[in-house]
Amino acid sequence: MKLPRRQFLHLAAAAAALPIVSCLAHAQTYPARPVRIIAGFPAGSTTDIVARLIGHWLADRLGQTFVIENRPGAGGTIGAEAVVRAAPDGYTLLAVGSNNAINETLYQRLGYVFPRDIAPVASVVSVPNVMVINPSFPATTVPEFISYAKANPGKVNMGSVGNESSSHLAGELFKMLAGVDLVHIPYRGQPAALTDLLGGQVQVSFAPTPPTIEHIRAGKLRALAVATAARWEGLPEIPALAESVPGYEASTWSGIGAPGRTPAPIVDKLNKEINAGLADPKLRAAFADVSGIVLPGSPADFGKFIAEETKKWAKVIRAANIKAE
Repeated sequence: MKLPRRQFLHLAAAAAALPIVSCLAHAQTYPARPVRIIAGFPAGSTTDIVARLIGHWLADRLGQTFVIENRPGAGGTIGAEAVVRAAPDGYTLLAVGSNNAINETLYQRLGYVFPRDIAPVASVVSVPNVMVINPSFPATTVPEFISYAKANPGKVNMGSVGNESSSHLAGELFKMLAGVDLVHIPYRGQPAALTDLLGGQVQVSFAPTPPTIEHIRAGKLRALAVATAARWEGLPEIPALAESVPGYEASTWSGIGAPGRTPAPIVDKLNKEINAGLADPKLRAAFADVSGIVLPGSPADFGKFIAEETKKWAKVIRAANIKAE
């Protein structure tokens, strides 16, 4: 039987609308069971802490359990690949971080393409790094440090929490923009790097604020600048590094992503609830306790931010010839 043209067009339009209606209906009932947030780093890491805070908020708002699953290893790539391979239904999410933007250039054979295979859901917080020196070092400002380093090339040791880490790349960005020659000394984690900085074995570090801020306030370390584009309220008396080195910014950051084909209504629902959390005074205070600066925005905003960070760190990795270990 041949259908009249008008009836055929109506049926075709109705068929095309079915996936949209189905996605909207699914989003209205989402989540109907527990949701996993996979963190590519151990419990107690910044990525893990942020994921737990936002997961607890989402559980209260959406009435379902949000389970944090730690899958550390290979700079967070193991956790990311697990989410890439998960069903795109909103029940497996990724605790996204600076490492994901770095890894896109650092690793030559990733099993995924991050911008294509992970959908940005929402940015959550940034955590400032701080340029800290041992108090015995003969500089009290960033310009004085740069002058000393230029007069003593290859004689100033820069400690980091490990090769390829965000603190390592923050230091390499400083070297590139300030035109100085510092000797990179990688450590296996923050405690060892901090111990040698306090002891004077290394002279400078671009370190996360949470483990260093009390040493700064006690006078055991000297903060020359916060590695942000503008001053930070956590250390309001300390200048931003960009005041002395224009264009410098090297905070670590965290957010939430999902498998690439996750339906937009689910992504939008999660984004809306996360942004509500970032406006909540109690959750903002909890993030402030770990030096977190909230980063509200849309999924598109987060996607653009990730793309910009990926491009920035690609330049640093290639200029410093950094290779994955």
